[in-house]
Amino acid sequence: MKFIAEIDVMPLKALLDPQGRAVAGVLKNIGLAQLENVRVGKHITVEVDATDESHASKLVEDACKKLLANPIMESYHFVVNKAGGKDTQ
Repeated sequence: MKFIAEIDVMPLKALLDPQGRAVAGVLKNIGLAQLENVRVGKHITVEVDATDESHASKLVEDACKKLLANPIMESYHFVVNKAGGKDTQ
């Protein structure tokens, strides 16, 4: 079965986010000072071939732990959907 995983990787809240700080500075400079506490991360979409949704989630979890996120500096969250469907986990 095919699944689509949507993964968000973000810097840990306890750490400084220089990229977010830079974006916040530019927002202020262009008249959007109301937008504050900017955090910049990455969004990853991946197609997963797995026997079921639980297996797909396990594969995505492994990918996050081993490659996509650095647990010392980043947190991650993901949702697995059946390809073409709206089932989530």
